[in-house]
Amino acid sequence: MFVSQELRKKNIAEYLLYMWQVEDLIRAYDCSLSRIRREYIERFDYTDEQKEEMTDWYGDLLRMMNQEGCREGGHLQINQIVLQQLVELNAQLLSSSKFPFYNSEYYKVLPFIVELRQKTGDRRQETGDRRRETGDGRQETGGRRQEAGDGRQETGDGRQESEIETCFNALYGVMMLRLQKKEISQNTLHAIKEITTFIGMLSDYYQKDKNEGLEFE
Repeated sequence: MFVSQELRKKNIAEYLLYMWQVEDLIRAYDCSLSRIRREYIERFDYTDEQKEEMTDWYGDLLRMMNQEGCREGGHLQINQIVLQQLVELNAQLLSSSKFPFYNSEYYKVLPFIVELRQKTGDRRQETGDRRRETGDGRQETGGRRQEAGDGRQETGDGRQESEIETCFNALYGVMMLRLQKKEISQNTLHAIKEITTFIGMLSDYYQKDKNEGLEFE
């Protein structure tokens, strides 16, 4: 809770990645508030009052996850709103002639986004092929996602994934690999370096827009 409050003020990208991690942490404790309090919050050197605040915060998030059907996966609406704000800001920056360095970085990152989506599509294709072979009667979820004209990509469940979400998924995936101390290929590290720079620029513009206001025309 205390980390999220500071990140929200300073770096919206790191805040969003942290909140995704919080969602997974809640799931790791089987969406049980008593376990989160006993096995997680109690490990911190906080005052009793701070621990109560943290418990209330996790409790609120857990209730939202239950209400929004996010116990097994997906993201809370409060986090989706932040992501959508970044998606909209990205579109504004790209459509303006006042941010040439941002536009340049976007086009440096774009090939990596395309490659990431292709790999995701290939994995879905393989999953779909296996499901068809088993004849289990479930709806096909494979097949390569199709690119939409607005830079979005259709997911297996019909939802549209933006290029910005693709970047965040990549950053979060690598963050999890590092936490698990798993090997990361040099190609992936190179892609993540460029994506980190791009999302960092977007995050900086987000904070500047919130604090001062950006002029796009």
